[in-house]
Amino acid sequence: MKIRRKKKVVGTADRPRLVVYRSLKYIYGQLVDDVNHSVLLAYSNLSKELKIDTKKTGSKKSVSRAIGKALAEKAKTKKISRVIFDRNGYLYHGRIKEFAEGAREGGLQF
Repeated sequence: MKIRRKKKVVGTADRPRLVVYRSLKYIYGQLVDDVNHSVLLAYSNLSKELKIDTKKTGSKKSVSRAIGKALAEKAKTKKISRVIFDRNGYLYHGRIKEFAEGAREGGLQF
C-alpha cells in the first residue's frame, strides 16, 4: 500500500513533499525533495530550537499544531510556500489534522 501511494505523491525542489510521522510521544515533519533524494527541512518536538513538552502544554494535539506552524515558518525562510502533504498512511484526524492546520497557519499551501 505504501509503495502504491508513494508513486502518486512525489515532491520536487519547487514543491517538496511534507511527510508526517507520529509515534506515541512525538511527532515529526520533514520536507523531502524526491527528485534529488534529500531532506530539505525537518522538525519535531525533540528539536533543540523548539523543545515543547506535552506535560506542560496539556495535549499532544496542541504540540502537533505548534510543530506544524514552526516547520512552516522555517520553510518560509527557505522560500518554500507550496508543498504536497503526505500523511504517511495515517488517517486525517487528530494529531495529523492539527499538524496540517498548523502548517497552513504558518503559511504553507497544500
